[in-house]
Amino acid sequence: MDNFYIKGFIETSMLDWWGKIASVLFLPGCNFRCPYCHNPELAHNPDALPDIPLENVLVRLGKFKGWIDGVVITGGEPTLKDELPAIIRQIKQKNWPVKLDTNGSRPDMLARLLAEGLLNYVALDVKAPLNELDYQRATGRGAKVEAIRECIDLLKASGLDYELRTTVCPTLLDKTKLKQLLDQIKGAKRLVLQNFKPAQALDANFQQLKPYSKEYIQELGQLSEKYVQELRLVA
Repeated sequence: MDNFYIKGFIETSMLDWWGKIASVLFLPGCNFRCPYCHNPELAHNPDALPDIPLENVLVRLGKFKGWIDGVVITGGEPTLKDELPAIIRQIKQKNWPVKLDTNGSRPDMLARLLAEGLLNYVALDVKAPLNELDYQRATGRGAKVEAIRECIDLLKASGLDYELRTTVCPTLLDKTKLKQLLDQIKGAKRLVLQNFKPAQALDANFQQLKPYSKEYIQELGQLSEKYVQELRLVA
């Protein structure tokens, strides 16, 4: 762990864990190439970013007692790192609650973290209806949708607080596609619909796309309400 580096650190954020002030650790690398990815350098060219020793971050976190409510681990895709359980253990030893952001591609790692009681909250990205074609379009890769399904089932059965998070991107998701997805995740604890942001998108063509209007996002929200226990819109 002495040679493990993170690639970004936000000391205080009110955006990354709903209702909490959190520090955010960014782990490098991702196995998806979502065309609308808003952090492509971190995901696919992390060597261009400076290394931040994990130990430095842990020392800094020690100064935030009484100020932050927890620590968010995001990416990239954190579950690709075999060191992830050890990283979280070090954070938990300092009595910080931990939120994990994940794309759901590694149910084995998620199951391990849940079994060890290392997580307090999980945000699971669900990119598209759970079929191979739609998921390939949304992720730029031949994603295994069964892995995503398994992660959703793990969270539903865990008793842990969690959210499913879907980016509503023109050309990839509309009312028809969303309805298909809602049928597949029915009964989920919490769904966050977040509007697509074209700035810095991985695919230059998506940088030219106009996001859906706030009114359309609200219509999608009305469609979604009856399928999940709680809905949140980020328009």
